[in-house]
Amino acid sequence: MPERTSYDAVIVGGGHNGLVAAAYLARAGRSVLVLERLDHTGGAAVSTRAFAGVDARLSRYSYLVSLLPPKIVQDLGLRFAVRKRTVSSYTPAVRDGRPTGLLVGGGEARTRTAFAELTGSDREFTAWQRFYGSTQRLAERVFPTLTGPLPSRAALRATVDDDALWHALFERPLGELVEETFTDDLIRGVVLTDALIGTFAGAHDPSLRQNRCFLYHVIGGGTGDWDVPIGGMGALTDALADAARRAGAEIVTDCAVTGIATDGRSAEVTCDQGTVGARRVLVNAAPRELARLLGEAPPPPAEGAQLKVNMLLTRLPRLRDTGVDPREAFSGTFHIAEGYRQLEDAYQQAASGGLPVSPPSEIYCHSLTDPSILGADLVRQGYQTLTLFGLHAPARLFTADNDATRDRLLAATLAELDTHLAEPLAGCLAHDADGRPCIEARSPLDLDRELGLPGGNIFHRDLAFPYAESADDAAEGTAPARWGVATTHRNVLLCGAGAVRGGGVSGIPGHNAAMAVLEEG
Repeated sequence: MPERTSYDAVIVGGGHNGLVAAAYLARAGRSVLVLERLDHTGGAAVSTRAFAGVDARLSRYSYLVSLLPPKIVQDLGLRFAVRKRTVSSYTPAVRDGRPTGLLVGGGEARTRTAFAELTGSDREFTAWQRFYGSTQRLAERVFPTLTGPLPSRAALRATVDDDALWHALFERPLGELVEETFTDDLIRGVVLTDALIGTFAGAHDPSLRQNRCFLYHVIGGGTGDWDVPIGGMGALTDALADAARRAGAEIVTDCAVTGIATDGRSAEVTCDQGTVGARRVLVNAAPRELARLLGEAPPPPAEGAQLKVNMLLTRLPRLRDTGVDPREAFSGTFHIAEGYRQLEDAYQQAASGGLPVSPPSEIYCHSLTDPSILGADLVRQGYQTLTLFGLHAPARLFTADNDATRDRLLAATLAELDTHLAEPLAGCLAHDADGRPCIEARSPLDLDRELGLPGGNIFHRDLAFPYAESADDAAEGTAPARWGVATTHRNVLLCGAGAVRGGGVSGIPGHNAAMAVLEEG
């Protein structure tokens, strides 16, 4: 039961963004209550012993960190760290009938050689350097704006200070830039994948949803690096919950919120344990859930488009490409069926209502960079984790029979991986205490049921460009509008991934909602 009948702020949802908001507000002296329907905090950013009797703590849903600002870690005194991956990516290929691949990492000279051996010249590597040099300059300029009030579109364009890059990434479909910059199909595909994580779109989608996804994937930390959370993703949310409690926030789990009533000045939040009053309500849930709690019309449906698979192996599989060590290939992002044409074919097949014939996906091995998620015995025996994220698997494909469709897609995805292995992956899978293979898969509908992600959309809805749509909101709007966390009710704020500048494990919407509350006093 909550300890009080009224609070300065009630936060609906104990995921990482809600915990960030709670910690900031409690540190500022506000009375704060966090209500979480599950029996634990963390939302999608948790570590779980997924396999019976096996001492392995996997980042079950979200799994890498890029967008979390060091400012939040420092402000809240979090005992949390990330570790760089030594290899950025490996993409297997077949050229002239022989297995080969592209390893990006290990230093500039080694990467340059890998590009030349794959493509026959230095052209693509030179284009790669120029392209990612531009995105790094973009990251250095845009990322710091994410924890301040929303800039206007004109102000952000001035901050970027590169009209050609602005036009290419903010106004034209990303496919045009990719095709103008690169000629090799495989390299085009590797670049495009950052635009398709959890996003169902083609390279030339006129909505530019692929551009927005790409933007957030290349600006994190001012570098675009995607890092491994030491101890697993749950280490972050455990640290956030500890920080919130230390600051005086109250966290109640196993307590589902069933309704919010507000007159714009004060609010009442009804949950399984009763009703509590609040000056402000911060909702760390999708806009769909916010509308349900307020009794309002729902927003347009959102749709996720991914297959998430967790695995534990007794050892890494051998590769058909004998020129690369599996420990390097799997330590970065291992791209499967993600050539440019393959990605477009998979998109068109899924858009037509069928599963992709060659499902695109990407894998990485957390335990190569951070073995602390495994028990000491597993480490000694050489066990490794694999995390797979499948693309172009929209929720609509699973509605008729979720379980059967998930199983078919999983089998097809692993079969596609096997084409690049010297041995079947199944022979490397560990088994749990009941003798079952250590592999679990989640479809978009599973994520909707388990986490409340609408249609399994990991961003809660389509991502937005990180500027105010209205110049008035940026300059003269209410504090929630200026910070990108406004709803139709002034004292109800959105602090989850569905806020402007939401999505990913960032804490940014939680920080920004807290700043909006503190700005208004």
